[in-house]
Amino acid sequence: MDKDYFLIRRMKQGDESAVDDFVKRYYSDIYNYCYYKLSDKWQAEDVTQDTFTNFFGHFSSYSHKDKAKNYLYVIAGNLCKNEYKKHKELSSSQAENTIVDMNEMQKEIVLKVSIEQEISRLPEEFREVVLLHYFQDLKFREIAEILGINISLVKYRVSESKKLLKNSIDKEDFYEYSF
Repeated sequence: MDKDYFLIRRMKQGDESAVDDFVKRYYSDIYNYCYYKLSDKWQAEDVTQDTFTNFFGHFSSYSHKDKAKNYLYVIAGNLCKNEYKKHKELSSSQAENTIVDMNEMQKEIVLKVSIEQEISRLPEEFREVVLLHYFQDLKFREIAEILGINISLVKYRVSESKKLLKNSIDKEDFYEYSF
């Protein structure tokens, strides 16, 4: 049995400390995931809170089959999509102006912004696997479970994402920040 099973069992029995342990265990992972998807600290915090609120709001009907962390990622991913739709008005020209204004910053920061921008331009299904694999360090199997797709499709999407990113970012820069 995994640790989630015992935590969930304790939570269902009304153990408040188990709820705290559960949130402490997954909060930073879910926050980081939301931050990478939304690129805004405050939105990421709100969506992370909403993820746990949603999880515990439906907790009585939750039956533990796989990792609870994967279920949290699914909830967070859906909430991030909703948040993104709300704030879609941000035009690409505003994002480009932000990059131009950062000329005085170090090359590493500009590279990070470039990579994030290129990742945001990937098709949604590719962007999702890149975030989960490279930024959340999830295994292909876990990503497949979260997204409800085959492992082979996850591997394909990661491979294609790497190709697209390498083609869109200068080879010299990629040497320093390799996928």
